[in-house]
Amino acid sequence: MKKILSKYSFGVGDRFAHQAKPQLKAMIKAKEAGCAITPVWNKSYREHEIIGSKSLTTRSAVDKAVADLNWDEPYFLDADHINLKNVDFFIDTCDFYTIDVADYIGRSIGGKKQKIFYEKNKNFIGQLEFPGIDSIEVTPALIQAVAEKYLYAIYEAKKIYDYIRSKLGDGGVVIEISMDETDKPQTPDELFFILAGISELNIPINTIAPKFSGSFNKGVEYIGDVSLFKKEFEQDIAVIELAKKEFGLNPDLKLSVHSGSDKFSIYPLMNEVITKSGAGLHLKTAGTSWLEELIGLAESEGDGLEIAKHVYSESYKYYDQLCSPYLSVIDIDKEKLPTPDEVNRWGGETFSQTLRHDQDHPLYNLNFRQLLHVGYKIASKLENKYLEALVANEAVISKNVTENIFHRHIEPLFLGR
Repeated sequence: MKKILSKYSFGVGDRFAHQAKPQLKAMIKAKEAGCAITPVWNKSYREHEIIGSKSLTTRSAVDKAVADLNWDEPYFLDADHINLKNVDFFIDTCDFYTIDVADYIGRSIGGKKQKIFYEKNKNFIGQLEFPGIDSIEVTPALIQAVAEKYLYAIYEAKKIYDYIRSKLGDGGVVIEISMDETDKPQTPDELFFILAGISELNIPINTIAPKFSGSFNKGVEYIGDVSLFKKEFEQDIAVIELAKKEFGLNPDLKLSVHSGSDKFSIYPLMNEVITKSGAGLHLKTAGTSWLEELIGLAESEGDGLEIAKHVYSESYKYYDQLCSPYLSVIDIDKEKLPTPDEVNRWGGETFSQTLRHDQDHPLYNLNFRQLLHVGYKIASKLENKYLEALVANEAVISKNVTENIFHRHIEPLFLGR
């Protein structure tokens, strides 16, 4: 039976493949509350490479959690942010592929393909009416500009999709195209013609992840104009709805938001829009479960707290090396980081409250949180010592992981609570 995404789907990261069961418990709680959400476990090649893990380890952990909890709904494993250089790493294990074309945006593909694209889309010149939002004037210059900026990236997505198809056949996998890690957001008219190009190349996408205004840094609150975000979010949903009709795209095509973790200020706005429009949504979160592991270890005191302190001390020491791969998605004020000597004097409560994303708590430090977010390489170097600590403190960690996903993310976004 072909697996499909439900109307709502939720991407979770699991750095060390120990939290699949508590993550799935959050989806079960959502189901019990009347909201069907497809779980998608996402882990990028970058994350695997940093800690030396294999995709099969993640697959095995996910399958075991599904079996142990008797989950009988679809679920997926996402080869996150892949390209032709690393897609083979995931072919034997994944059934969801996030094709990242951000690096190809802005490259020119040349005159012939651009002319063909223009000829196929010039019938849209004039006023283009979108459901629920203002109309857009389409000019010849607009179509030409989209072709110049995005067509190369669309053709690159086609190459990657064709390769996946050659290995796995038609159907059975979910395809997402991601263009969120770029400098500027795509405008509604650009997104419309991007979808035109995707359709023309017969890429059967299920989700698309554009960039929005504001900062979507890893594991911390949204920074930006929330009203502008809501407008862009609403516009993109309207564009997708029209594009599905105009171009014969997958009728279940939906918007994907990266990195959706911990964006508490915009969840109520997103809920308002998807409730009103009836649109689906895929939310992809970053490694917040890894941070819940550290919080749980700190709360456990003893050896767990010492491990958490060690991870911070080494993360502080190797700040530049750890942050380098993530410079586009973190914003740390190094002057506001506590020193390792200071942290070594903390008890478990102080450590956990400084790390936990509770913006009303006086100890919360977003700089501390972001540094530890990228510090998982330090934990990986502890090897069995770290993994054994996760097992020894499983009860408190699991509780944190489930509550974080369900209460802080699913309830406000999908249940409107």
